[in-house]
Amino acid sequence: MSGPETDPGTGTVGQTTGYPMLMHTALDARDARGLAEFYRQLLGLHYRPGDEPPTDGGTDDADWLVLLDDLGRRVLAVQRKADTTPPTWPSEDVPMQLHLDFQVTSAAELERHRARAETLGARLLHDRSDEPGEPLYVMADPAGHPFCLLAQRPPAGQVS
Repeated sequence: MSGPETDPGTGTVGQTTGYPMLMHTALDARDARGLAEFYRQLLGLHYRPGDEPPTDGGTDDADWLVLLDDLGRRVLAVQRKADTTPPTWPSEDVPMQLHLDFQVTSAAELERHRARAETLGARLLHDRSDEPGEPLYVMADPAGHPFCLLAQRPPAGQVS
């Protein structure tokens, strides 16, 4: 097993895996700030420095916003795209090309986060909350992207 190596491209030290690493998932939206705010609040994320909303009353012309977790890791990016058409799931008229799954640990948390998502602008697309093995809701974010909230305990030893 090899130890930490210095990446010649970046100068950073770490394990070399030989594979690309997922940096973040990027979503298109007509209103980049609105969708970024939805996911910032829903997931407890924060903006990358410089991506915060303007505080001087100026115009918010953001067209690429990055959201980070508490450790500073990229989680989501939102890109403004004026001509995007929201998916029509479950209809295939405008197919879904990506969806996000978010895990909670109990049915009570599932209900709490569904209500939070709706308060933030999401809408319910499909209710499978009565399924005993893996209760879930399929929701649409304010830009129409489907995502799932599902109740599932993480495997022993895994931090959720």
